Amino acid sequence: MKVVTAAIIQEQGRFFVARRGPGEKLAGLWEFPGGKVEPGETLQECLKREIAEELGVEAIVGDVVTESHYKYEHGEILLVALQTELKGNDIKLSVHDQEDWLFPEQILALELAPADIPIAKFLMESNNGL
Repeated sequence: MKVVTAAIIQEQGRFFVARRGPGEKLAGLWEFPGGKVEPGETLQECLKREIAEELGVEAIVGDVVTESHYKYEHGEILLVALQTELKGNDIKLSVHDQEDWLFPEQILALELAPADIPIAKFLMESNNGL
């Protein structure tokens, strides 16, 4: 099972989500950005690297918020969502083609990657209390 990180970036009650671009795995689906943990990396190191690669900004990564376990056709993952703060707002998308800041109930209305759905539900049930 692969361990994958997801950034929970919150600003004024809204959360950052991005849509996977054409040609990417899960193209057209929305997600909390992040990626696969490489050997020897901590969850925080992985997510800092992934945010720099995917969004072109530095991130401060904190504690685990929640987890989601999902079995895709291409493999099983444990998606670990971590509290994340961006060090700038000059976002440059590389693997995504759209971005948005939405309230949890709006996120659930998107076509989300299946592993991200429980995370969005958790955010809605916790009443944005992160």
